[in-house]
Amino acid sequence: MITILRIDSSARTERSLTRGLSQCFIDEWLRQRPTDKIVQRDIGANSPPAISEDWIAAAFTPENERTHAQQAALQFSDTLIDEVEGADIILLGVPMYNYGMPSALKAWLDQVIRINKTFTFDLARGDEPLEPILSGKQLVILTSRGEFGFEPGGVREHRNHLEPHIRTCSKFLGVVEDHLIAIEYQEFGDERHRQSVENAQKAVPKLVDHLIEQDGAKCNQTDKTVQCQSP
Repeated sequence: MITILRIDSSARTERSLTRGLSQCFIDEWLRQRPTDKIVQRDIGANSPPAISEDWIAAAFTPENERTHAQQAALQFSDTLIDEVEGADIILLGVPMYNYGMPSALKAWLDQVIRINKTFTFDLARGDEPLEPILSGKQLVILTSRGEFGFEPGGVREHRNHLEPHIRTCSKFLGVVEDHLIAIEYQEFGDERHRQSVENAQKAVPKLVDHLIEQDGAKCNQTDKTVQCQSP
């Protein structure tokens, strides 16, 4: 059984394009694999708290030495990390705000990327002391942009601080491969935007097909003594 962790980070609700793409993805996935598990975390509506000095002190205190107050300070972080650990696919609905990510998503990443939980730190590794603990996850980024040309080689590539930031952080979520579908021209509201929405909506089922086929191929490569069946 596949577990999908759906993260919605848009501050909008009914008018959110990224929420619409995320729902399209989930609907298509469950149509093909109705018994798989969906875990939903709406950080757009309920933003995680920003980390504090007390939070940082608790995170860097060995687990067996933490006070009750420090354990409480990390309790929500523990819950979010458990959700990431249990996920095979992280489905991230994220609009571009001011050329970067919504503050709610940054707060979520700060709560999840934590020493000795999702990464280790060892100066014996030289100039690359950080190593991720988690692995084997797929990341799906469903985004919307008010302007256009943020892709590699595009006229606004240098202003795109959204996907590069997410991809930099994603290895500490255990991500080994990511997939991107983007809607553009939102602020223009013209035919280009309509076509971009249509193209994104068509791309979602194709991505679902690809991920399901990929999972089936992985199952076929497992030890013959293990039975791996997909619906």
